[in-house]
Amino acid sequence: MRKLVVSEFVSVDGVFEDPGGAEGFKYGGWSMEFNGPDNMQFKHDELMAADILLLGRVTYEGFAKAWPKVQGAGDFGEKMNSMPKVVVSSTLEKADWQNSTIIKDNVLEEIKKLKESKGGNILVGGSGKLVNFLLENNLVDELNLMIYPVILATGKKLLTTHQKLSLLEAKSYDKGVVVLRYQPE
Repeated sequence: MRKLVVSEFVSVDGVFEDPGGAEGFKYGGWSMEFNGPDNMQFKHDELMAADILLLGRVTYEGFAKAWPKVQGAGDFGEKMNSMPKVVVSSTLEKADWQNSTIIKDNVLEEIKKLKESKGGNILVGGSGKLVNFLLENNLVDELNLMIYPVILATGKKLLTTHQKLSLLEAKSYDKGVVVLRYQPE
């Protein structure tokens, strides 16, 4: 059985909107000045442990637009582009990014089937509506929050559903970034 891992960049006040600066958010790119080799190694290891990327439509479209054009991202970029990607959307008509499929119907059952198959982790990033759906339906095995030392005071909050969590690990990195790894109870 696969482990479903949700991994998110969030500000201290819980905003996950536009950490990279491509969405036109007032404070877009808020994570960039805090990225360092140590916390980026965490992201690298997390991706390498996964062999399916599960995304909501908005995140999928942003990634599909950017990642095929990224140069110099080494094995991280190669894996992002080559690994199977599953996008949950009732409106997306086609998914052209390499190795992409769409789940339109029976979302809960289809994700359960993915989890029951053999292989590496299923990794979810961004995809706020999907993340809350996964939490509400007890499909998340691990929630990794990479907390950045910035308060944005505006923007989309990631978590909107009630969930009790058990702390698996807390680790601090250079530039004040902290990774909190949780397991839903």
